[in-house]
Order: sequence, then structure tokens, then C-alpha cells
Amino acid sequence: MSTVTTHPHPAADTRFRWRGVNVAGLHKNGTLIAPDASTARAMLKREDLFIVELAAHGAAPRPKARAADVTLFTRQLASLLRAGLPLAPALDLLAQGQSSNRQGMPRIVGALARDITAGLRFSAALQRHPGQFNALYCQLVEVGEAAGALAAVLARIADDRERAAAQRAKVRAALTYPVAILLLATAITAALLVWVVPTFKQIFDGFGAKLPAPTQFVLALSSGAARWSLPIIALIFVLTSAVSFLLRRSDIARIRFARLSLRMPVVGPLLRTLCAARWSRALGTLLSAGTPLADAFDSLTHATGNAFFDRATLDIAARLRRGERLATAMRAARCFPPEVVQPVAVAEESGALDTMLIDVASLADRQVDEKIGTLSSLCEPLVIVVLGTLVGGLVIAMYLPIIQLGNVV
Repeated sequence: MSTVTTHPHPAADTRFRWRGVNVAGLHKNGTLIAPDASTARAMLKREDLFIVELAAHGAAPRPKARAADVTLFTRQLASLLRAGLPLAPALDLLAQGQSSNRQGMPRIVGALARDITAGLRFSAALQRHPGQFNALYCQLVEVGEAAGALAAVLARIADDRERAAAQRAKVRAALTYPVAILLLATAITAALLVWVVPTFKQIFDGFGAKLPAPTQFVLALSSGAARWSLPIIALIFVLTSAVSFLLRRSDIARIRFARLSLRMPVVGPLLRTLCAARWSRALGTLLSAGTPLADAFDSLTHATGNAFFDRATLDIAARLRRGERLATAMRAARCFPPEVVQPVAVAEESGALDTMLIDVASLADRQVDEKIGTLSSLCEPLVIVVLGTLVGGLVIAMYLPIIQLGNVV
């Protein structure tokens, strides 16, 4: 089966300024984004407005939509198609149902409806919005169109997107909590070193006795923090900006950063399993929908969200074209866990690759959930230990001279 071909971008929508009167006789005005003046008038008429003036004010920016909006649209469209509504009226209904907000997804849905009415295939219309519908999404829709099972395919896409979103939320929550607490502990420690410890130093200078080693270390640390805090903050800001710029502009930097993230302790194995699960599920879904193995890889280049896995996908596709087995190519990529590669090798022999890939993805998803649970349970005591060590050590070091003085007296 051939890969979906790209199509030109649709014509840009226009921003309109309007003035009108509602049914209560009140004067209203505002701005509106629509493909043309007649559509703009129809939209305002649906809101019971009598238009006094309507004027175009330049092209509107290209619409953007969140991943959650795309998932909701997919689920709603699948439900409407299952209910027996044809594709174009279903898209019109979804676009009009959100006409009060003509930003983002409603504009995209309206453009899809116009493209379908003009005779474009749904998969081709989706390709005009690559920021919202990736190659995997379009490939599955094309398969669903060819098989006459578009509603079922859309429902499956929605299931996979909802599962991936829930998993991302779990990973984000598991990693955000300890990082936020450690950053807070670092900020508190820095504040104590810069503003509180110097006050103790003035007191210690009047003792005229040698200070304990921990106290001397904290005082030296405080002096260094007061002197170098601003340069260090500026350096961190510059380095962060430089890394962010490199990751946006350089494919090599993205691949190296992605590879480094997979090798990090604790987090690395979690991310590796998560990426392998996404990759396996995407490939298994394509194969079960009827896509040949050689064609499926054209839609997997951004299936995992990890640049190192994406490059590995290209390498695997090249090895398959040279006649290698899938499991051998996956093993050579050196990014898939053995518990993913081994079942694939068995499935190639039995001819049940699509089913095995989805089963492997489900198993990997469960492993990710278990690792997230373990990480969350370990983070709480780790955070307490780190926080206690930082703040408690600082307090003890500051009070050691006072305790010693009390013992002498």
C-alpha cells in the first residue's frame, strides 16, 4: 500500500470585523475568522445577529489545536459516523457546534468539511494540517477509508491517543513532584546561605575561638554564594537558552539529547520502555489495519516522541529493505529492551506479528505503570532525606559553635 501523498496547504482564513444588532436591539461588534464573507455572515446569523457592517482585515494566522482537542474531535467523529451520519455532514456538525470559538480546532474541522465537500479524500484533507494530524494518523485513516471501516479506525485512534495522554500525565506527575521539591529545597538553602548565614558570621566573629570544620565550610559556601550567585544564575540561563536553541535547530543535538535521556539512571529505563510501547503499538495498529510492513515505517518516524527512536526507525526500515528480519533490525538499533525484541522474533516465525506487537505494547504499558508506581513510592522518602540533609545540616553547622560555647561556660 502506498504512503499517503502530501497536498498543498488550504487557503488561509480571513479575519473579519463586524458590527450588528441582536434580537433585543442591542448593538454588538467584534472580530471573526472565516474562509469568506458569506460564511462569516452565516456564522453570525446563527447567533441571531443582524449584520450592519462586515469588513475583511487581512489573513488570519494558521489555526493551532492542542493534542487533547484532536483526540476529542476524533472520538466525536467516530461516534457520529457509527450513528450513520455521512462524513461531510458530521464534520459540519462538529464545526458548527463550536462556532462560538472560531480559534483552533473548530477552524480546522471547518476546513476539513470544505475539503471533503470539494471532493478531497479525508486522509488527504487531514494531511493539510500536519501540526495536528501526523503521518501515522493519516495512514490509519487512509486504511480505514479503503476498508470502509473509518468509524472503527477513528475509535481505535482515539483509544490509543487517550491511553498515551494518560500515560504521559502519569510520567509527568511522577517526575514533576520530586523535581519541584528538590528545586524548592535548593532555593531555600540558597536563601539561607545568602541572607541568614552572614548574620551568624557576625556573631561568630566576636567569639574569638576557632570554629568547627562544618561551620567553616558553611561560611565559605555562604561567601561563595553571595559572590557568585548572580553570575551562576546568568550562566545557567545562557546555557539553558543555548541548549534549547540547539534542540530546536539541530537534528544531531536532538538525537544526542534523546539518547542521553534514555541512559539516565532511574528515568532512562522508564523512558525506554515507554518509547518501545508507543512504537510497538503504532506498528501493530498499522499492520492489523492491513498496511504492509515495508510501507508502515513511513508513518512511524515520529511515533515515539524521542529523536533517537525516530532515527532507529529509519535504520530499521533501511535494513528491512535490504532483506533483514524485523527482530534482527530492532536488535541492531540498540534502543529496544530485550523483552520487546524476543517476542517479535517469535511472532515473525508464527506469522502473527501484528497481534504480538500490540500484546508487547500492552505488556510494556503495564511495566511503565509499575515503574511509575515504584518511582513515586521511592521519591517521597528520597525527597525527605535530601531536604533533611540540606536544611538540617545547615542548621546543625550554624549552631555547633553556640553549643560548644555553652559547654565551655
